[in-house]
Amino acid sequence: MSGRPVRYRPHHFLCSLGFEGKGYSEAFTANMTAIVMGRLRAQGGDATVIEVTGAADDICAPCPKRRGNLCASQDKIKVLDRAHAAALALAPRERLTWGEAKARIRRNVPPGRLKILCQGCEWEPYGMCEAALARLHADT
Repeated sequence: MSGRPVRYRPHHFLCSLGFEGKGYSEAFTANMTAIVMGRLRAQGGDATVIEVTGAADDICAPCPKRRGNLCASQDKIKVLDRAHAAALALAPRERLTWGEAKARIRRNVPPGRLKILCQGCEWEPYGMCEAALARLHADT
């Protein structure tokens, strides 16, 4: 895919895998839909380049919890980002494609692991990400 890289915090890799059109606000949901459905899951989306960042990213842009480059829930987000960066071996400013990211998720995050990896995330109890993770593993 062409265009500039999508900028992602580490935990947004798994959020994008499990995204089902729900979000914090209409603007947030529309933005995430454009990124996830319009780029990553679109035809050729596996070639979309993602750049890892440690601050607010392209998903965060219209989030009502955004506070400049940080989040109103920054302490919780920092824990999630650290856990996901470690699990997926992501480094700041690293660039990888969405296809490479999915392969890394498949290799490093077995089904059932999100209960621990995403502990504290308000979306985890809904099971969307866990279901998506199971589908990713089933597709191999």
